[in-house]
Amino acid sequence: MNRRDWLKVAGACLILAIVGCARMAHAVYLSRCDRDINSATHAIETARDDVERAKAYSKRGSAYSEKARYCRTFKLIADNQYESLFELAIKDHGHALALDDRNVEAYLNRGQAYYDRATLELQDPQSAKRWFDRAAADYETVIDKNPRDYRAFDRLGLVHQQNGEPEKAIQDFTKEMALDPLGKARLNDAYCTLASQYHGQKKYEVAAKYYRKSIEMGGGADDCGCDPYEPLVALYTVETRQYDEAWEVVHLAQRSKKWLSPELVERLKKDSGRTN
Repeated sequence: MNRRDWLKVAGACLILAIVGCARMAHAVYLSRCDRDINSATHAIETARDDVERAKAYSKRGSAYSEKARYCRTFKLIADNQYESLFELAIKDHGHALALDDRNVEAYLNRGQAYYDRATLELQDPQSAKRWFDRAAADYETVIDKNPRDYRAFDRLGLVHQQNGEPEKAIQDFTKEMALDPLGKARLNDAYCTLASQYHGQKKYEVAAKYYRKSIEMGGGADDCGCDPYEPLVALYTVETRQYDEAWEVVHLAQRSKKWLSPELVERLKKDSGRTN
């Protein structure tokens, strides 16, 4: 066997190994979902009162919803099977709330099911909005019942952010920050997202304002969040030609050890006639 043939065989074996590992991972995860469903079913059947039964229905609804989300994400089932699982989830959450409408966990869990459904429908904005709105309604109910439940503010903020309502998300995360430290990270990301929206609309002054707000709050604290530094330098360099302001942000980024693309920095050097 020559080297080329050997590489082909090795490549094929690697692909088979990856596929086999993926199938095993899917099987393990779905087995865990099924175990949770069975455990919750047993809890429903053996519950001593409606409060216990409501908790069990909510847990089973979450397990159905998570199985539906996972299978849809990895395209493991047909659309009609996904719909059936999702309907089972919502039905169980409905049973839970009918038995105990004071159970905020049931509202949070149903809201999560609606949120997950919405994020899987983002290619169809109207459909996604339908589910985001239902998730928001459940989280707002939790807030009405307990205005200090930071989880509801957190999830409501995520809904508003995903639903194209960043101003509302900022209000939600501001309230969350007063209750839990996670709100600060959410808030600076929301400011950055809002800035990006205005940037795209060519509303540069207000975009810069919100990029700076995000930076002030520690924006770009991790690799997963929205980064305000690079787009703000680009805005000042390319769109508004405010080179002193651009250099100020570059220096802030350097002190905070934030990455900026070398091409952008070179563009700023050339256009501003400065090297630092």
